[in-house]
Amino acid sequence: MTEKLPGTRRLVLTWLILMMLTLLSMMSAQLTNVTTWLPLPLWGAGLILASTGFKVHQILMVYLNLRVSSDGWKGGFLCLLAITLLLIFSGYIAANYY
Repeated sequence: MTEKLPGTRRLVLTWLILMMLTLLSMMSAQLTNVTTWLPLPLWGAGLILASTGFKVHQILMVYLNLRVSSDGWKGGFLCLLAITLLLIFSGYIAANYY
């Protein structure tokens, strides 16, 4: 059985994408006033969680090489990822809007 390992180009490109998404998350969480902590707007939290979901997906598929595993393993991990992100987002909504 031969495994298809990710090449150096794919690893570096994925790393660059992950770094750009991290910078995007950091910039979207900037405060408007240095002395006051403000909650993120709903769209900002959604953007950060979407970015985080994509980053986790890339780490699972490229760095952990889950893309060559069976559909059951991929589906299981992606369902757990979606459930986790939905729980975090619903907790954010509940804490800030109710």
